[in-house]
Amino acid sequence: MCRLYAMHANEPTKVECGLVKAQNALMLQSESDMQGYAHGHGWGVADYPDGQPMIEKQVWAAFEGEHFSRKAARVYARTVVAHVRRATVGGTSIENTHPFNHGRWIFAHNGTVPNFEQVRLAMLDHMDPLHRSEIRGTTDSEHVFRYLLSLFLQHPERGLLDTVKMGLEQVLSWCMEIDPEARVGLNIILTDGDHLVGSRCNRSLFYLRRDHIFSCPICGEPHVHHDPKAQYHSIEIASEPVTHGEDWYEVPNFTVFRVGEDYRLDMEPLFYPVAGEAAASSTR
Repeated sequence: MCRLYAMHANEPTKVECGLVKAQNALMLQSESDMQGYAHGHGWGVADYPDGQPMIEKQVWAAFEGEHFSRKAARVYARTVVAHVRRATVGGTSIENTHPFNHGRWIFAHNGTVPNFEQVRLAMLDHMDPLHRSEIRGTTDSEHVFRYLLSLFLQHPERGLLDTVKMGLEQVLSWCMEIDPEARVGLNIILTDGDHLVGSRCNRSLFYLRRDHIFSCPICGEPHVHHDPKAQYHSIEIASEPVTHGEDWYEVPNFTVFRVGEDYRLDMEPLFYPVAGEAAASSTR
């Protein structure tokens, strides 16, 4: 289990409230989420200040010390991904701390791939040598990231959303073949700063869409220096609603999605095979 947060907007936007100051900010979730679990095995925040991702990661809890809050206060960007970790696969280390990156790509994961050592071998067999050689840590998350990028590298004509859908369905199928009773957790966020896709699979996930400038009820100020010639749009995606009294909507379980040009979520169902279908779906 982990907790993640993402924001994607058409203008640079501050996210300090969502990460630090809100009633259920990500920093508070790192100490205790809505189920009472702590996520103290590291944190990371990624944004694109100059078109290229800038990532700060630490192996201690976000609620410990001032590093997380200081980083959050500096972030002002169109795309942000943040993560607090509760380790399940792989020890506590910088190499195992989210978000992961390759070039412009940023990836974060909430969940667990059960029987990972066996699934890992299947992913490695289908992984491009470039991405296989660049794996630095021991998490299921980083392997899923590299596997998805390999699929996109091999067939970019499929498009990003269809590639992620196909890849995650294959991982689900491999897991089902090994243990039909195992519960797979595959909530992900994948972005290159311009496009953002993700999924919900057996972990909580919510989104909040904004289509106008407003004064934040937490800090009392707008989060954006607005261009009056444009209409502001943004979307926030989080494992748990980070603010109270706003219209957070639940992403349906077994769903892949992308942020569309209108900053709404375009969603498609994620096929989750039952035991009898696993073998057939693994060849798709």
